[in-house]
Amino acid sequence: MQTVETLNEGLKRAYSLKITAKDIEARVDAEIKKVAPQIRMPGFRPGKVPANLVRKMHGPAITQDALNTSIQDGIQQLISEKQLRPAMQPSVALEDGYEIGKDAEITVTLEVLPDVPTPAIDALVLERLVVPVDEAAVEAQLQRFADQQKRFDDAPKTHKAKTGDLVVMDFVGKVDGVAFEGGTGEDMSVEIGSGRLIPGFEDQIIGVKKGAELTINVTFPDDYAAENLKGAAATFDLVIKDVRVAKEAVIDEELATSLGLESLEQLRGLLKGQIEQEHNGLTRTHMKRKLLDQLAVGHDFEVPPSMVEAEFQQIWAQLQHEASHEADPAAALAEMEAERADYLAIAERRVRLGLLLSEIGQKNGVEVTQQEMNRLIAQAAQQYSPEERTRFIEYIRQEPMAAAQLRAPLYEDKVVDWLFEQAKITDRDVTREEIEAAIESEDSHVHGPGCGHDHDHDHAPAKAKKPAAKKAKKAEEPAPAADAPADETPAAEAKPAKKPAAKKAPAKKTEA
Repeated sequence: MQTVETLNEGLKRAYSLKITAKDIEARVDAEIKKVAPQIRMPGFRPGKVPANLVRKMHGPAITQDALNTSIQDGIQQLISEKQLRPAMQPSVALEDGYEIGKDAEITVTLEVLPDVPTPAIDALVLERLVVPVDEAAVEAQLQRFADQQKRFDDAPKTHKAKTGDLVVMDFVGKVDGVAFEGGTGEDMSVEIGSGRLIPGFEDQIIGVKKGAELTINVTFPDDYAAENLKGAAATFDLVIKDVRVAKEAVIDEELATSLGLESLEQLRGLLKGQIEQEHNGLTRTHMKRKLLDQLAVGHDFEVPPSMVEAEFQQIWAQLQHEASHEADPAAALAEMEAERADYLAIAERRVRLGLLLSEIGQKNGVEVTQQEMNRLIAQAAQQYSPEERTRFIEYIRQEPMAAAQLRAPLYEDKVVDWLFEQAKITDRDVTREEIEAAIESEDSHVHGPGCGHDHDHDHAPAKAKKPAAKKAKKAEEPAPAADAPADETPAAEAKPAKKPAAKKAPAKKTEA
């Protein structure tokens, strides 16, 4: 194989490879000898088909396979001889007009990983904001939990349903007098005022009594999930089977035992542990951001444009998805376009941080063990059906890039934990409100209305839930670094961590 370097500019490389017809033909001959004993042909004993007939029958396919194998081997030889560290999969092109039996001219273009300067970690100083869990917080959480575990008693027959009551009903939905598919249900329970049903539905069952029969008129929202019902005027024939009133939320032993627990104290302990876990998460988020900010200072090395573009495309796709569910998608998309350069800068920062973490991890022996990797694969496989899990596990084991993407978030966390151990850390007790304010002060506030619908009985009268506001510090997280050697798996090639969501118009972002 003959190799000529045609481009060496920054991180970009290009090479021209010539694979001789003689080399390709030698591979074809070897493959024919290998498969000939397995060929069956009328008039010949098994394994005795002449090589020339095998070539005549299967020559084109074998030649194509030989060419592909030659190209792959040539690329691997090129990477090894030139000691290249590809940032992404190399681009390979076969010269136009190639004919079987001639030399193959191949153009290989790629970007290589930069030489990442060893980050200084001996001067890391961090403050850990600690949120103690007091009894008042546990009791407040317990009260909220009790309020969520509403229990209802049957109301007197003369009781008229009011906001907060639970109404049990059968229903038949119709459009133009014809019942529509999925619009019929029995024993549907709805708490009046919960906002679960389409606009106007719950208001019209205020005042009903047990045993009542009535017909109500509603209009499905324009963004309803079922295409045939969007904006449609409909009626619902209702039979009220029961009306129940909410019992006062009581914190007692019965509350705990109704959940399968032994005692109220056990419930308190579980809630306290949950609060501690939430506080620890806030503490880690804040300290990790400060750590990444310190790492980012003074490191402005060149990063592969292809990696930045891949990271940007993932961020952009998420933004487009969120914007498509806005009240005015066009306006949201327009403002996104106006801030495209900001998002590109965010992608670049994330890739650079990912490469820094990868460099730190590799230099200091941070690894994801095979046991940890097996656990990751098993967890990821749970999202697939039983018959698909085996194929998924086999795919992960055979594809280094897929395995790197699965491994990367855990590897990043392990590198961060290692850096925490090296840093000088001082603790300061704060309230939950203070640590949330500290995190929020670094955030770009991006509120993305959700698009999900809460349905009962398929097309039962449900409405979109009001989503909670979303917040994301766009430039905070790196693209997770892969722990495989750089010449095998590109660092920071895994999917990005938190992706910013779109709001009515994307807010201004924190400086990277």
